[in-house]
Amino acid sequence: MSDRTAHHSDRPRTTLLRGGEVHSPADPFATAMVVEGDSIAWVGSEGAADSFLDGVDETVDLDGALVTPAFTDAHVHTTATGLALTGLDLSGARTLADALTRVRAHAQERPGDRVLLGAGWDASAWPEQRPPRRAELDEATGGRPLYLPRVDKHSALVTTALLDLVPGVTGREGYAHDAPLTGDAHHAVREFAYGTLTPAQRAEAQRAALAYAASVGIGSVHECAGPRISGEEDFAALLALAGGEPGPRVFGYWAELVTSAKEAARVSELGALGAAGDLFADGSLGSHTAHLCAPYADAPGTTGSAHLDADAVAAHVAACTEAGIQAGFHAIGDAAIEAVTGGVRRAAEAVGLARVRAARHRVEHAEMLTEQTIADLADLALTASVQPAFDAAWGGDDGMYARRLGTDRARTLNPYAALQRAGVPLALGSDSPVTPLDPWGTVRAAAFHRTAGHRISVRGAFTAHTRGGWRALGRDDAGVLVPGAPADYALWHTGELIVQTPDTRVSNWSTDPRSGTPGLPDLTPGGQLPVCLRTVVAGQTVYARPNE
Repeated sequence: MSDRTAHHSDRPRTTLLRGGEVHSPADPFATAMVVEGDSIAWVGSEGAADSFLDGVDETVDLDGALVTPAFTDAHVHTTATGLALTGLDLSGARTLADALTRVRAHAQERPGDRVLLGAGWDASAWPEQRPPRRAELDEATGGRPLYLPRVDKHSALVTTALLDLVPGVTGREGYAHDAPLTGDAHHAVREFAYGTLTPAQRAEAQRAALAYAASVGIGSVHECAGPRISGEEDFAALLALAGGEPGPRVFGYWAELVTSAKEAARVSELGALGAAGDLFADGSLGSHTAHLCAPYADAPGTTGSAHLDADAVAAHVAACTEAGIQAGFHAIGDAAIEAVTGGVRRAAEAVGLARVRAARHRVEHAEMLTEQTIADLADLALTASVQPAFDAAWGGDDGMYARRLGTDRARTLNPYAALQRAGVPLALGSDSPVTPLDPWGTVRAAAFHRTAGHRISVRGAFTAHTRGGWRALGRDDAGVLVPGAPADYALWHTGELIVQTPDTRVSNWSTDPRSGTPGLPDLTPGGQLPVCLRTVVAGQTVYARPNE
């Protein structure tokens, strides 16, 4: 790939990209694109590109590269992602002993940290089928404070030294003597642990996360923050950092329950687009805290934790709708999703269905759906912000979901095809660091869902991971390469482009060039995913692959 640069003054900088494949609904056969300032100015054919040569500041020879809209990850925890990238990440641990070895090494490497921070453990994937005991962690850390959340972030392991620093934690709901903490006990230790980060540590983690996002073709992220997740200081610092440095755009959501115009206004003053994101209606399946209508298969005495009922949801949605901001909820279990959809329905009855629909309120995760809740999501115009990598990690007849719920119930999870057929808007994300920032892997996971009936086309998943994230913000003019759209795009090294669908009869027809459908990389499992060569946000390069 080569660049040719000229200089013109008194007008926005222009760039011509040519000699590649431009994924654009404006022209399914486009091979060139012109960017003017921070917007797309033109897409078209190679021959027509010649007319722009003398008038642009820069010409980029794509050398066959694919140009797509930059991805939007619709659910991210930026600081926690950065901490996992730069610190103790147990997602790669294969056994209990491996996890303890990694904890021990991290403690030795970070002698000056007041509290050791880690993430990513998942005992359901280990042969021992149990997490470390507190005494084992005390030994591995040399008696130092350690906060170690489970991969889903809804329970955590801690050392005795950390408990000693949090007054009254042993009397809080969710405390267990020698088991992962949940509920209020978990939230208390998390708030204390993250509160020990210095501004420099926080900025280092945030920069690391955003730089990594850019390196995989992500041009914007939806930060899902809140008082029980990361704190106001962290949220404000992230928005300030992202606004002051080149990198992916950061759109913030603040997960705090509101019931009045004054409370809604405070959310807006924080810089948030809505009182949404991880506003918990329940917990997670892995931690047995997702709220279910029927008990867990491997814990028959529990149906999980209900944090919000339909009345609380209704009051929140009504207040947000009146204030002109988005509402949204974390809801995974079927009982939690019923509480959310029921509450939004009541809010619609109070403030008007059309107003609720226009607000584009959101449901994060939305895993255990029924025909009725899918119909409700569609009727209420609720966006389903979903994470296909959850199914890739924990789905299937032998996965964690099947152990928690039984095979039959597990097979109903994450029904993307049914959501799409019903007209529910989809926005794809990772919930990073729960699963990695990996946009093409996310698209693959949706297109090759472990339950075949839930699969959607690569094109549908790609759209949900590009344009879908922008639509979830209320923006219909972005996430697509057409004239007038924001110049947020990525360049990729990839193989042959095809049109890939779950139904081979459709696939065989639609790969014919006469179908006029823009192609995308072959994402068949086992094959190599596209490699990001460059990521551009608002016309500015925020990542360039070395030696390209």
